[in-house]
Amino acid sequence: MSFLENLRAGFRRFMTGRNGPDQLSLALLWAGLICSLLDAFAHTGLLSLLGMAAYVYALFRLFSRAVDRRRAENERYVQWSASLRTRLGQARVRFQKRKEFKYFKCPQCKSILRLPRGVGEVTVTCGKCRHSFTQKA
Repeated sequence: MSFLENLRAGFRRFMTGRNGPDQLSLALLWAGLICSLLDAFAHTGLLSLLGMAAYVYALFRLFSRAVDRRRAENERYVQWSASLRTRLGQARVRFQKRKEFKYFKCPQCKSILRLPRGVGEVTVTCGKCRHSFTQKA
């Protein structure tokens, strides 16, 4: 075996039973990078400290043998980020279609509803809570 093959085999043995990279670790690495870049422009020690803390925690998660706890942390992060990605995606679609539709909230349950622009004043029934109210589009 060559030196590189021995090195790879040794690293594989070292990583056996460890958590390895997951979505939360990658997000922490990106957050650390962003904090470090912002600190280069802002010249505050706080952003640099936050970036270093994110790096250290990402490395801790990467080499941790408490796989069950790290998986639970990652699952919570994935659920939180999925809801955030959904809200951001919906906001992007609403912004793209703002000239075709008027978006508004139901006064009772706060669901986001839409009406085609130019239909005038109509009675709207919320699909979620069945509350009826008038809305001008």
